[in-house]
Formats: sequence, structure tokens, C-alpha cells
Amino acid sequence: MAAAPIVIAAMTAADWDDVRRIYSEGIATGNATFETEPPSWESWDRGHRADSRFVAREDGRILGWGALSRVSERCAYGGVAEVSVYVGADARGNGVGRLLLDELVRASEDAGVWTLQAGIFPENAASIALHERCGFRVVGVRQRLGRLLGRWRDVALLERRSTRVGTE
Repeated sequence: MAAAPIVIAAMTAADWDDVRRIYSEGIATGNATFETEPPSWESWDRGHRADSRFVAREDGRILGWGALSRVSERCAYGGVAEVSVYVGADARGNGVGRLLLDELVRASEDAGVWTLQAGIFPENAASIALHERCGFRVVGVRQRLGRLLGRWRDVALLERRSTRVGTE
């Protein structure tokens, strides 16, 4: 019997326990974020765009999540958003991240976003490769951008410019 298809759906508050678990798994790798603990739902909800947050489900089980956040309150940056994609430890390497990132690109363009950016630790080669496959390019490495667990970390800055929004 074939495996159930992976379905991308809008994230709701009811998904938070699974989203938080997957976020914690990413934090545990030491190569996903400067965060050392996931935030509360309320804090996470305030920091992410309501029109661009998704979960990947298979047989009702959440495998991963992706969301966009604003990079600035300034009007000039209204069409720029930061990408976050997290895949559960047991679902990595199965195309879940690609499905989520493709959906974020689609939703961002539908919402009028012309540039997506991602900050990724250079050690997270799989995430950099995923973003590059989805049209992102490395624009530089921000050296010693912040400290994580007492260690300075570099962050690669990637961006994807829309081919259909903000082209005029």
C-alpha cells in the first residue's frame, strides 16, 4: 500500500504543540536558530505573518512547518519577508522542506512579497542547498553575527527575488 500523500495546510493555533515540538528538534541540532527554547504560541503568533504559515501533514501527523515574518515595520520593506522552515527529525530528507518552501514562495507572491530572505548557519548545508534549489542565492556571510551557547556564529544571508512581484 502506498504512503499517504503529504499535504500542505494553513497552520492554526491547534497545531502549536506539534510545531513547538519540531521547533525544539531544530533547536537541539545547534544549527537551526539562535533561539535556545521555542517561544510561547502568543509570542510566535505575533512575530509571524498570518497569511504565510503552513504545516506539512501525512495521515494527519505534522511533519514540518514553514512561516514568514516581517523584516521591518518600515514601509519600504513591506514586500520583504524572512523565511523559516523546520522539518521534524523523523521526516528530514523526504522532500517535506521543499514542499513547505515552495508553498511559502507561492503564498508570499500572492501576498505581494517581492523578496524572501533567510539567515542560515553555514554548517546547515542541507538547508542552504534546499533554499538554493528553490531559487535563493547566497548574498554573503555575516561573520560572528551572534553568540549561541557561548560560541560566535556566522550566518549566511540568502535571498530570493520574485519573478512576478515587484518586477516593474
